[in-house]
Amino acid sequence: MSSFTFTHVGGPTALLEVDGWRILTDPTFDAPGRTYAFGWGTSSRKTAGPALSVEEVGEVDAVLLSHDHHADNLDDSGRAMLAGVPAVLTTVPGARRLGAPAQGLSPWEVTTLTHPDRPALTVTATPGRHGPVGAQALVGAVTGFSLTWEGQEHGAVWVTGDTVLTSAVRRVAERVQVGTVVLHLGGVRFPTTGPVRFTMTVNDGRELCRELRPRTVLPVHHEGWSHFRDSAAALERPELAPDGGRTVWAEPGRPLVVEV
Repeated sequence: MSSFTFTHVGGPTALLEVDGWRILTDPTFDAPGRTYAFGWGTSSRKTAGPALSVEEVGEVDAVLLSHDHHADNLDDSGRAMLAGVPAVLTTVPGARRLGAPAQGLSPWEVTTLTHPDRPALTVTATPGRHGPVGAQALVGAVTGFSLTWEGQEHGAVWVTGDTVLTSAVRRVAERVQVGTVVLHLGGVRFPTTGPVRFTMTVNDGRELCRELRPRTVLPVHHEGWSHFRDSAAALERPELAPDGGRTVWAEPGRPLVVEV
């Protein structure tokens, strides 16, 4: 049976280690206390720092970047570390902004990470929408990622990225056998945009998991920022995986072995 090691660094940032590969999601390593502008009159204060520093994380082979234009997914320290990463996978407009070595993927586009001493990792971009219908024109594009490799018995590892629950996101369950989902939550809202949500809530995550039926759910992106409005629900650590699956609210900084 195949497995990987999951280490939640904080916010959306996690380290995935499998068969010699070290894959980092959404690098955020700035210290807490600063307020960041997100555009259109929105902003958020970082309230907690990472459990591990860039130096403690060490070298990584690739970064999976949901989007580059909000500091809760790519802050200054995270942006600085990209220069030393061989592969950065993100949205098409994000890759244009970042430049090499960033590679932009459209929804359902596939790329493969290869190394002479390791098994190939297949990465498929999955759809996402960072807010209500029409939000992309104002908020910008986001993406998720499905990871598959030889030896998986229970299905792909899916990193949802920052998204609300849409019909396109639900269709991931139809196109991908998901064994493990790294689930971005937080129920993001801002005073200037009222009740509009920009990421999934705990209830949205539970609903999505009913359709995915994953073996393991790993919630992230639910603590450490003032615009995460569903943090109280996340702190209750509810069960999100149906029918014998398990939800692991990983302690930041503590490695967790996940069977896949």
